[in-house]
Amino acid sequence: MIYIIDKKNCCGCNACASICPKQCITMKEDCEGFLYPHVDNTTCIECGLCEKVCNEIHPYEKRIPKQVLAAINKNIDVRMKSSSGGMFYILAEKTIKEGGIVFGACFDADWQVVITYAEDLKGIEAFMGSKYVQARIGNAYKDVKRFLLEGRKVLFSGTPCQVAGLHKFLRKSYDNLLTVDFVCHGTPSPKVWNLYLKGVLQEIKSIHNIEFRNKKNGWKNFNFNLVYDKNNETVSLLSPASQNHYMKAFLQDIILRPSCYDCKVKELRSQSDITIADFWGIEKIFPNIDDDKGTSLVFINTDIGANALDFTSIEYLETEYDKVKNLNKACIYSSAPHPKRDFFFDRLNRGENLIKLIEICTKPSLRYRIKQYLSGFIHLVHNGGGNKYYNQIEDLQNMNISSIYFRNKQNGWRAYCVEITLKEYKKVN
Repeated sequence: MIYIIDKKNCCGCNACASICPKQCITMKEDCEGFLYPHVDNTTCIECGLCEKVCNEIHPYEKRIPKQVLAAINKNIDVRMKSSSGGMFYILAEKTIKEGGIVFGACFDADWQVVITYAEDLKGIEAFMGSKYVQARIGNAYKDVKRFLLEGRKVLFSGTPCQVAGLHKFLRKSYDNLLTVDFVCHGTPSPKVWNLYLKGVLQEIKSIHNIEFRNKKNGWKNFNFNLVYDKNNETVSLLSPASQNHYMKAFLQDIILRPSCYDCKVKELRSQSDITIADFWGIEKIFPNIDDDKGTSLVFINTDIGANALDFTSIEYLETEYDKVKNLNKACIYSSAPHPKRDFFFDRLNRGENLIKLIEICTKPSLRYRIKQYLSGFIHLVHNGGGNKYYNQIEDLQNMNISSIYFRNKQNGWRAYCVEITLKEYKKVN
């Protein structure tokens, strides 16, 4: 029987609820807005299937991809609508043309995120682009199995933990199944997203589209985009991700699911056939193709994945896993919880204003502001040639300061200088 003691040990993949033969497991929302399994003890028959399909209890082994690509879709329109290089659409289009079914994350009528399926090219457009909210699985696993047993080709796309959950639920391999996941930063709270939308909808009555990764100003400096009606006109409201409140809370790891801070599916453990990601650091490996319109990092993990990709529709260069994994840390490492995460959810559940809470929690610390200030000051002194710098420290903002002494009198009381002790270096006059 599934019983959650520590919430970091449940990713909410829904495999346990989907496999239960008595349907006695329901997924219920907690105070942070995440779903967890709850068992009806009166109908449970202690079959143990829920524990057998739990990836948190029985995680898969880590893997190394068979092939690593930097790839872009040759169709520029598709590429611009995608989060990075537009690889998902190529895989989905091929599946649809072969008479298959495509599963993916999309917005429902209330702009919440769910996993559902499409059987035509128009339907898969809703799955394009990132959705930075944990999607509800619902009956998706059961629908996947039904289509597989009917002999239909199925492409299932989701977070790594959702893909792992599907494989655990199916309990066997299928030649007509293609699973695609992505390098995941973490899944944010649906409750926080819902509260954010309610705040937006106080002023905006009709939303047409939401883009978490609009690339109008480039792939690296992407925007959050809200398309809505205003005075009988359709208006596009762009806000840089670094300034949008919801995106700041997500990117600073305040609103992620507890299991995301100890993820069991890093290092390609999900058993996906293909893993897609943003190719961060591409300028260091392939600067000639870095046009700031988005390039996909593609891990081909299985033979099924290798056969699924239409290489005639992409431009690509091959690279090595060891070269890219350290430039894309989320391939290997879980996100670290923000120091104010517990404070945030505690105050949120007391009814405090979401936007104000995000502003409080994302405000740069005094330590960070001192780093910024001193970085500019010390660069100025250094350029004057009057100070010694061990190892030529040029970017103090990225260093770990252990102490700051504003009035070092090594050269006398009148000629005092700033002394900064870093984790590995020391700068003195």
